[in-house]
Amino acid sequence: QVQLVESGGGLVQAGGSLRLSCAASGSIFSGNTMGWYRQISRKQRELVATVTSGGSTNYADSVKGRFTISRDNAKNTVYLQMNSLKSEDIAVYYCAANVGGRWRWGQGTQVTVSS
Repeated sequence: QVQLVESGGGLVQAGGSLRLSCAASGSIFSGNTMGWYRQISRKQRELVATVTSGGSTNYADSVKGRFTISRDNAKNTVYLQMNSLKSEDIAVYYCAANVGGRWRWGQGTQVTVSS
């Protein structure tokens, strides 16, 4: 059973920072690419960042230079450090694991930025 549990969302002022965490079951974390996606209002879910099992990262252009994805393989946890937050970053953020070529999702955590 896929298990991804996000935490760390909340309300922050524009320009502030938040760190999201995602604890994954070992069976889906080890050796798999992990990622963060977000869904803004009724729009389609979009990629924010990914990190491979070897530590290679990829970011959406909209977050490059502001967000950092990382993983702790000993803790089966992936993080998303979000700095310089903007109103455009308001969304539900989903942790994801690429298992056998399919993305599996957590329940999501809300990030709200006040201006």
